[in-house]
Amino acid sequence: MKPVVVYTTDYCAFCTAAKTLLKAKSIPFQEIDVTKDQVLRQEIVRRTGRRTVPQIFIGDEPIGGFTELRTLEVSGELEEKLGD
Repeated sequence: MKPVVVYTTDYCAFCTAAKTLLKAKSIPFQEIDVTKDQVLRQEIVRRTGRRTVPQIFIGDEPIGGFTELRTLEVSGELEEKLGD
């Protein structure tokens, strides 16, 4: 399974929803909290071109935020992306 990384803040409802979805599907993930870290926030922008959280990566591929994660899950594509 490809690694999943989720950039979050501690006050973001969409971040909580993304983590809940991943946990419900038993998908392990690394959470990187950028609440008080401007360097990490700039890393998100550099890697994705987006300033919002969550930003979710499967392997090296940025997939977007919670809405995109949920769309992948509903369509069945999430499992495909997680595969090696």
